[in-house]
Amino acid sequence: MALNGRFYPVRINRSNRARSVIVSADTVREEVRLTVPRHSSMAFAIRFAQSKTDWLAERFAEAPPVVPIVSGAEIALFGESRKICWSRDFARKPEVVGNEIRVGGPEDRLADRIVTWLRELAREVCAEDLAEYCARASLPVPRLSIGDARRRWGSCSGRKSIRLSWRLVMAPEMVRRSVVAHEVAHLQHMNHGPDFYRLLDRIFEGDRKNADSWLKRHGGNLHLIGA
Repeated sequence: MALNGRFYPVRINRSNRARSVIVSADTVREEVRLTVPRHSSMAFAIRFAQSKTDWLAERFAEAPPVVPIVSGAEIALFGESRKICWSRDFARKPEVVGNEIRVGGPEDRLADRIVTWLRELAREVCAEDLAEYCARASLPVPRLSIGDARRRWGSCSGRKSIRLSWRLVMAPEMVRRSVVAHEVAHLQHMNHGPDFYRLLDRIFEGDRKNADSWLKRHGGNLHLIGA
């Protein structure tokens, strides 16, 4: 799709749950998303998307820039800003020293090493959170996987496994822990009914509403880092 002289690919998703055609701008992947009801006309869906070109162009124009993971860039770690510093004299594995993340090795692979390190760190701290909240809920610890979903910070499957975004390691501790506690509560209640929230409020020690508000305000920026 051409918008202001620039081409954006269109990603189409047919959905059994969609009741109408939904058009959105994925400003991180720089693509137009089109959700179409299973039995809807594709020609109609395309025409509908084309009718939203002005709105889509505004969304892409207003989007904040992606933050590349390079030496000198600042990224968050546990809610605190850290400056990435590369030197041939530093170890290949990233290390936090004061307000810096120091990393060595080939500079052209710096981003890969930082992301790998953040994923490993996320797995470590989230596994600790998961074990703690499962103990509080008197539930067995499920299998944990670490991913990078754009739409969800965490998910709980019917097979009793939990998947969390590695980007949570950049958020404040209470925000990350609220997501883990939320998914643990889903191990018992696969809905958002009163019993679910009673369990969540029993096992989570923080203010979940404040944590949710933080993610709504700042979560989008976390997805821009290294995108």
